[in-house]
Amino acid sequence: MPKTKSILLINGPNLNLLGTREPAIYGSTTLSDVISSATEQCAKLSIQFSHSQSNHEGVLVDRIHEGRGNVDFIVINPGAFTHTSVALRDALSGVDIPFVEVHISNIHKREAFRHHSYLSDKAEAVICGLGVFGYEAAIEYAARFLEKKEEDDEKSRL
Repeated sequence: MPKTKSILLINGPNLNLLGTREPAIYGSTTLSDVISSATEQCAKLSIQFSHSQSNHEGVLVDRIHEGRGNVDFIVINPGAFTHTSVALRDALSGVDIPFVEVHISNIHKREAFRHHSYLSDKAEAVICGLGVFGYEAAIEYAARFLEKKEEDDEKSRL
């Protein structure tokens, strides 16, 4: 019987303010709403779900490290750390867990300093500009990615 798949959702700095911080850019959906929707979506997909949010880079790095051997896929909205954090990049590379980078706004339509991501070239996919629907799309992608990986692993055992 296949093992239960698991997804870790990580949200970086200021995402705890979703729903009230710059709603013209980020919308009125709260982080609690995002987590509730993701929990429900993962339950329907029979995927274990966990989440973490922090405004502190080291806390996020530690959470990524804790995922090693315990999590099959990471969905991460690194917030402003997207543009600054070699530490998150190294943590994600170091644990070798596939991940999708998510941004609520289209970072390429914003200030020039937001156009560069330290994570994108390591990600399986990057989703930006879809609002909070980006989280749903990322989880759907993760589920399909893990299903295909399981099928490929099964074929290689034959």
